[in-house]
Amino acid sequence: MDGIPAASRGVLYPTRLPTFHREPAEGDVATFVRWFWIPEWDLEPGRTSRQHLIGFPAVNLVIENGTVGIAGPTTRSSVRDLTGTGWAVGALLRPAATPAIVEHVGLIRDRYDEVDLPDLAAAVGSAMNTDAPSSQRRRAAIAAVTDWLLHRLDAPTDEALLANRMLETAETDREVRTVGDLAARLRVSTRSLQRLAATYVGVPPSALIRRRRLQEAAERIRQDPGLDLTRLAHEYGYADHAHLTNDFRTALGFTPSGYRHALPRVQTGNRSGASDGSGRHSPTSTVSRQGRTRAVR
Repeated sequence: MDGIPAASRGVLYPTRLPTFHREPAEGDVATFVRWFWIPEWDLEPGRTSRQHLIGFPAVNLVIENGTVGIAGPTTRSSVRDLTGTGWAVGALLRPAATPAIVEHVGLIRDRYDEVDLPDLAAAVGSAMNTDAPSSQRRRAAIAAVTDWLLHRLDAPTDEALLANRMLETAETDREVRTVGDLAARLRVSTRSLQRLAATYVGVPPSALIRRRRLQEAAERIRQDPGLDLTRLAHEYGYADHAHLTNDFRTALGFTPSGYRHALPRVQTGNRSGASDGSGRHSPTSTVSRQGRTRAVR
């Protein structure tokens, strides 16, 4: 199974992150969950922490504030505004879990739908809304989600496991730059690959590869704002700077140059409102409606 990337990958302005953890999925549930993600925040009254995300192309199961939601795969960046005090517990699902959670994954692309699962909401809320240390609360919440999933998921089929490999390869193998490359790695036809992606992920294989390249390119720009963008484009398999710029503008709404120019101002922003993970977290946060697309994590 693939490892857990840095918490900053998929987050366009990491200095705005609240306390944020990615925890590995272990044991039987690792076939169905890539990792669990848990942000916690405690912002001063009147302050807002805006999170710009370019999430992983997958379905997320999200529990917070007494609710449960299903976030579909995304085709563009999303924004969430955090205020007050709160937490969320999310599971980034592998393709093998998708058919049991969502009937038609393509229909929830770029959507966040609340679902009626009060038992799951209550179990996770009981784990998170205590005075226990943050690490203990996270473990208990992950155990609650894991137990809920394993009671509802059957053993994966060979096709489902192939879908897991497809996504893992697209997101981790930098030598895979085209749909043909990905099909060759998996030893299947491009048509079979398209069908797998439609059934288990909800976006085409080309989008999986493009998302990885965008996430990594954005991370490189953050690490080295002076990097030559033409060189960066070639490094990630783009024909030229213009193609990289077009992908940025389509998915993120701004150009690589615009992103680079925004970084010095944003990267020196105030993080003082973030929770240190050790305080009490009551479900009193408010979230902008546009933030209901859980693109992360």
